Amino acid sequence: MARAGLNVARLTEAAADMADEIGFENVTVLALARSFGVKDASLYSHIKNLRDLRQKVAVASLSELADRVSDALAGRAGKDALVAFAGAYRDYAREHPGRYRSTQFELDVDAEALTAGRRHSAMSRAILRAYGLTEPDETDAVRLLGSTFHGFIALEASGGFGHSSPPRETEESWVRVLDVLHHALTNWPGTS
Repeated sequence: MARAGLNVARLTEAAADMADEIGFENVTVLALARSFGVKDASLYSHIKNLRDLRQKVAVASLSELADRVSDALAGRAGKDALVAFAGAYRDYAREHPGRYRSTQFELDVDAEALTAGRRHSAMSRAILRAYGLTEPDETDAVRLLGSTFHGFIALEASGGFGHSSPPRETEESWVRVLDVLHHALTNWPGTS
């Protein structure tokens, strides 16, 4: 039996919790081993290296985020789906900052990573169905949504909106951004 009941799932969950507490970039094999009261060598029968550990956290986080978004999207379409998707995405980032940061980690291509990445992409594409976009516009719209949500969330988390003049509540801006995205998606420019 593995020391301290260690297994991949337990290590991944502990690393994800640690990421939320101290930041994804600060998760190390040594810090994780210390949290279990074992030497770091004990972890290497379950993970290859730090990159492997971080990938496992990223894949688990992408799956958690996809679950949350899927639940939020149930029975919704159009602007309602867009708002639900955005809210689930933002709430996840606020509640799990380290896990959320891990979703930006560049994944090595393996079956688990592909599944998590595709599932996450499918959620984005699901909300776009009501807007009637086809390729390549749908891919451009997925990128627009991802960069807008991520940019807003990153600026909000870093306090970047605290310097606006005149002052404006962040929540009011969030609602307005979603209104603008809905308008942009509804009035997507045709290709020339």
